[in-house]
Amino acid sequence: MGRKTHRILIIILAFAAAIAVILILSFIGGKSRGPLEGLLSDAGAVVTNVESKVIIRQRSYKRADDLKWLRAYIRDIALLKHPRVILLGAYDNQTTENFESINDFEDSLHMELPLIHIYTAWGSKPEQQFPEKQVKAIIEMGSIPVITWEPWLSSFDSKEWTQLRKPEVRDKNGMTDVARGKYDRYIQQWAMDAKRMNYPIFLRVGHEMNDPYRYPWGPQNNSAKDFKAAWRHIYNVFKTVGAGNIIWIWSPHPAYGYFDAYYPGKDYVDYVGVGILNYGNVASWSKWWTFDEIFGNHYKELSKYKKPIIITEFGCLNAGGNRSRWFQDALKQLPLRYPSVKSIIFFHYSADHTTTQQTLNWYIKDDSCTMNSINRQIRLWPDSVKP
Repeated sequence: MGRKTHRILIIILAFAAAIAVILILSFIGGKSRGPLEGLLSDAGAVVTNVESKVIIRQRSYKRADDLKWLRAYIRDIALLKHPRVILLGAYDNQTTENFESINDFEDSLHMELPLIHIYTAWGSKPEQQFPEKQVKAIIEMGSIPVITWEPWLSSFDSKEWTQLRKPEVRDKNGMTDVARGKYDRYIQQWAMDAKRMNYPIFLRVGHEMNDPYRYPWGPQNNSAKDFKAAWRHIYNVFKTVGAGNIIWIWSPHPAYGYFDAYYPGKDYVDYVGVGILNYGNVASWSKWWTFDEIFGNHYKELSKYKKPIIITEFGCLNAGGNRSRWFQDALKQLPLRYPSVKSIIFFHYSADHTTTQQTLNWYIKDDSCTMNSINRQIRLWPDSVKP
């Protein structure tokens, strides 16, 4: 059966099913849907939804086939910890039930990405548990999940978590409580859920822990010693439940230093992560920094740990300089200039309001000049670092 015939059959069946469902619901509810136009409108909406899901599913299957080279890495986690190729990835804030926006980004980039990045917070709400639905969707697409796991300790319900301090004081020395096992029930469940995936997962815990301004797990509330103790405790909880599918990313902020003080130790870290974001001149504290100024000045310090480096957030705003040229200069001969870099994840965030009062747009997929610059430089990399 050809693709066109198959799609027509799906549409006919979906349309028929939609009408049947709406008629049944109308009968049960004792309500008339009114004119035939209303009925057809509802049916059309159902058809559109079904067709969209079918197309996305078919696209995922094709994408997974295009990433078949990655299967060897998925089967052997040791390869992921020491990859020959540079693993590219992306985060997109418009991903909800599916990752269609990632597909759109890939279409503009003209390549499939082996890594897909998501963010999730600690807490007792349903959306703060292990992101099983998203992880399974990423797996179905043939990629590997990268999860930034943020310990927002004040998000736990005091009625359910009676052993915790009051939310307003919970962040002060919060990493000490983590190290002492106060949050073990949550960590253990998360670890067991991750283990059940039976699939590699990159995990970035408590990122930018050396930044005294952004996050409550930073030095304004915790000593470096307490953060390291908390990291090691989390690692050991995962080890105890047998979650050996986790690849651990330790990710300090490049600008605030004290790397050695926060480093948990070589046995507890698989990758050194670093966010490289050029804010341009959008704020009084920022200016147009080159990639080499943001990353290159710290490369020697970060590479001394003898771990592969993953650029966990790679982005540039279009304010204060030439964005296309920025990406071109950043990626030009990157494998030769920075051989420890083994992964780059694009930060594709259309509505970022986490650092400034204004909403920032890191989207580049519709900037053809920038996307072409990125593609061109990656294509020029040595074959030894390409799939």
